[in-house]
Amino acid sequence: MLVDGEWRTDAYESTDDDGEFDRQETSFRNWIGEDEFPAEAGRYHLYICRACPWAHRTAMMRALKGLEHAISLSLVEPVRIDDGWEFSEQYPDPLYEQEFLRDIYVKADDEFTGRVTVPVLWDKERETVVNNESEEIMRMLDTEFDELAEHDVDLYPEGRQDDVDQLVDDIYDPINNGVYRAGFAGSQDAYDRAVGELFDALDHYEAVLSEQRYLAGDVLTEADLAMFATLVRFDHVYHTHFKCNRRAIHEYPNLWNYTKELYQLPGIAQTVNVEHIVEHYYRSHGDVNPKRLVPIGPDIDFSAEHDRDRLPGGPPEALFE
Repeated sequence: MLVDGEWRTDAYESTDDDGEFDRQETSFRNWIGEDEFPAEAGRYHLYICRACPWAHRTAMMRALKGLEHAISLSLVEPVRIDDGWEFSEQYPDPLYEQEFLRDIYVKADDEFTGRVTVPVLWDKERETVVNNESEEIMRMLDTEFDELAEHDVDLYPEGRQDDVDQLVDDIYDPINNGVYRAGFAGSQDAYDRAVGELFDALDHYEAVLSEQRYLAGDVLTEADLAMFATLVRFDHVYHTHFKCNRRAIHEYPNLWNYTKELYQLPGIAQTVNVEHIVEHYYRSHGDVNPKRLVPIGPDIDFSAEHDRDRLPGGPPEALFE
């Protein structure tokens, strides 16, 4: 993390005194649509890592809305070790030719203290970070750039907004963050608690999705993107690397078919890079995987046929126009 603008490798503690994983809050929380940050084509840039589930939410929303022409995007290297997220010859910084993502944070605030995380929504005109909170960036891409979007897609629809907000909150701690609470637990009790809550929640949504197509009913919403970002990584990394091995997602009939349907939506498969996902988790977390060996499996086919058309509703028609 950065401390007063200086890079430190000994300042961040990821667990509390009880061994519970303690995720630090993000720091930049400005909003597109405020006077300082109007929605303008070509003004904003999204820094992401394909491996990161939080960054993945924003990449999916950018694709589904058709904002590729309006908001530029670049990647960091998937493996993150002592120097944090890195740019490289293959994945350069297109704006300032910096070496590390931390340099972008320091450019925004030369006395910044906090973790250097993805995604980052950057304002090229003011040369600062607009926001680095994935849920808020996802919402802004969904609601604040409609005039620039090529697809008439609304994943925060009127009449469902309270439900979407509640669902995003409900899946965050036991599922989205739950896999990390299990993987980075510092005590057996903390691990047992995280895994128990994780699979209770997965069992619950397996039952929900037996009767409805998406988390909020018959329409695709932001909550589904948040859920998918965890499910698509689960069998490759969370099941083994984070010891969430009570059951794999492909062993849940409804969650597995739901995952395949979302993967097969136009534009979504291009946002999924399994190689980056596997490389990141197994090579970056030396405390969890000291030898940094990368497993060869499992053999998962997200493009296989799904059965979700048996349920009412479906994805926005604008995606297929």
